[in-house]
Amino acid sequence: MGKIMLEVKDLKTKYVTRFHENVYAVDGVSLTIEEGKSLGIAGESGCGKSTLALSLMGYYFAPLHYMSGDIIVDGTNISGMKPDDVRHKILGNEIAYIPQAAMNALNPTQKIIRFIEDVIHAHDPKASKKDIYDLAKQRFEVLGLPPEVLQKHAVELSGGMKQRTVIAISTILSPKVLIADEPSSALDVTSQKMVIKMMRELMEKGFIRSMIFITHELPLLYNVTDDIMVMYAGQIVERGTAREMVFDPIHPYSKGLMGSIIVPEAGTRDQKLTAIPGTPPNLKRPPAGCRFADRCKYATAECRGATVAMKDFDQGRSYRCRYSVEHLREVYADE
Repeated sequence: MGKIMLEVKDLKTKYVTRFHENVYAVDGVSLTIEEGKSLGIAGESGCGKSTLALSLMGYYFAPLHYMSGDIIVDGTNISGMKPDDVRHKILGNEIAYIPQAAMNALNPTQKIIRFIEDVIHAHDPKASKKDIYDLAKQRFEVLGLPPEVLQKHAVELSGGMKQRTVIAISTILSPKVLIADEPSSALDVTSQKMVIKMMRELMEKGFIRSMIFITHELPLLYNVTDDIMVMYAGQIVERGTAREMVFDPIHPYSKGLMGSIIVPEAGTRDQKLTAIPGTPPNLKRPPAGCRFADRCKYATAECRGATVAMKDFDQGRSYRCRYSVEHLREVYADE
């Protein structure tokens, strides 16, 4: 096993509504990422992916609140740190975050170089404009971005160029962990390919040391990440290598997620599309048993009544279901 860049232990966070109701959006998530590795997180909208991404930074704003658990970045537990310490010591150089629709967050009145100056000055107020420009120019050139972009405004760039620029800005301090929340969404196919290529280059060139890539499209992760976790209703329901999760999903939800998406990979061309019935549970009042039980055609009364924990099998793979792997594979084979 390589050096662990990020370790999360039983993390629980919640939203508090204006009516003082608790929404348990991340409920007992644990994960590890080694140096040089990338982890994909997949699941349908509302499953808690983006909330998990925000929670992992250890920087909470209402209505999101920390409940319990540990977030350890390269040996440092950031869960109990003061917000100002997290902002100045952790965000940017330890953990970087690319939110959804990040390309639309650029102030249209400022040149791109100004955003980079703000990021670097937040950690090194004495850095000169020349040193910042030289670093930015070098980094942009290495990542295939024309240095001229630094003197442009966001409105002068295409959607794909803006997204790649945001990624370059977010990783300018070479963070140990990069969290990218659907960085290729709302882009055309050509721009998506360029963004994915750029993410790979960031890893290969050592500008980031590990990465979490979040998307609702599980097959997309096959071409981007080493491992994949599937999230449902605030919990992780399965984890395995990218190949295992795309071609041999075990949990009924993972199986349904794969079955509801057209996959261009060889060996999946004959797959019939199927829909997952029903809707996710209300996380204000999560069910006591398996959270997928009401949508699962294999569920029994026992599934709905008993707490289901993650189970390990087959060299690091894990899943959350009361049935054995052998039973589930037999059931899938008979359908």
